Parts: sequence; structure tokens; C-alpha cells
Amino acid sequence: MHADHPPNMDHLTKFARSRRALLSFGVSTVFLGLGRNIVDAKEAKGQPKPDNQLAPDAALQRLLKGNDRYVQGEPRVDDFRRERPVLVEGQNPYAAVLTCADSRVPPELVFDSGLGDLFVCRVAGNFANDDTLASMEYAVSVLNTPLILVLGHDNCGAVDATIKSLHQNRPPPGHISSLVKALAPSVKASLEQDGDIFAKAIRQNVIDNVNKLRSTGPILNAAIEQNRLKVVGGLYQFETGKVDIVC
Repeated sequence: MHADHPPNMDHLTKFARSRRALLSFGVSTVFLGLGRNIVDAKEAKGQPKPDNQLAPDAALQRLLKGNDRYVQGEPRVDDFRRERPVLVEGQNPYAAVLTCADSRVPPELVFDSGLGDLFVCRVAGNFANDDTLASMEYAVSVLNTPLILVLGHDNCGAVDATIKSLHQNRPPPGHISSLVKALAPSVKASLEQDGDIFAKAIRQNVIDNVNKLRSTGPILNAAIEQNRLKVVGGLYQFETGKVDIVC
């Protein structure tokens, strides 16, 4: 009777590598197939909300008409129970909005929009960082969204905190300092202007972030050049509820 020989470690290593490669190939194949199935399903079903397939200028006009209804207190009546099933398999928003996290500026209400109409990113100070840029790129490249609006508002607390921090030469506590760092360039630019520094800083912040989105490659600036995308900036007024386009 022969004694058992210890397993050859080289053979075991090769086997393990082959097994991992096979599993990796299998997983990749599954995901590729799933991706094709999703694309095929979307192509077969079409866009969930056909009315949202708009040219950039038409999308902006629709957004502003919705704001007019909001200002007048005459919102449209939507049956959200009817909209939910339509959006289960996908979305095709007609506009993307980068706006402040302020609880008084909910874009869906401000623009009297229904489910699946707006692709919204919210952060205090409505500025574009890597995460919001990536989100907007997704909206444009995958969802074919034709319009991006950067929406600021009067009496913005994040801008006010930045002005005070710069004036006192003292950073705010916690992670609020990251907001101040992002907003500081716009605030500093407004300090060189005459008039209400607070209002000018809010406006300058919107303009700067619109310019940032417009110039960001390779997705957003290419879509603008191809007339598939418009990027604009607006300011929301608390007292009236009106949104004015500033750039």
C-alpha cells in the first residue's frame, strides 16, 4: 500500500487561478447579458414619459411654465398612482436641477412637476463637486436629459456662512468647512464688486457653477456643442416663489 503523496502546490495554485478566471468570466457574461436585456427592454418599450422628450429650449420653457403655475397657486392635478407604474422600468426626466438643500426650495413643487420629470441633486450652496458632476453626466449620457438648471436662492445660509468665515478668518465647525471651501471663490469674487455683497455672492455662485458644468468634459461640453444640452442658472425668490434665469 503506497503512502499518500502531499498535493503539488504549483498544481493547486494553477487550479485556483483557473477557477477564479472561470468565475470572473461567468460573472462578466451574466452582467453583460443583463445589460443587453435592459437596453433591449428600453428600446422595445420606448421612453416611459414620451412628453419628456424635448429639445433643450423647449425643456427650459416647460420648466418656467411650471414655475409660473406655482407662483400663481394654480398647480396642475396629477394622478401619481397612474404615473408610478409607468416609471417602474425606467425614467426620462426632461430637466436636471442642481439646487440647494434648503427645505424651502423643493424643485418638484417650485416647477410644478410630476414623478419622473426632474433629476435632482441637492447640496447646501448648490455647487458642483465630483459627485454632482457625475450625477449630471449620468442624466445627460444615459437618460438623455436635455437641460440642466443650477438653482440658487436668496438668503442662502451656506453663502452667508462662507462670507462670515472669510470675514472672521476662522473656519466653521465640522464638515461645514468643506462647503465654505467650495463657495469661497465665488464669495471672494463678489467682494470686489459694489453693492449688496450677500446677494452678489449668491448670484456669482450660480454663474460660476453654470460655467463649470458647461466646460466639464468629456460628456457635458460635448453635449452642449452638439446642441443636445443647455445649461442655465436661476435664482429663486422666497417672497414670490418666482425663478429668474440669470445666465
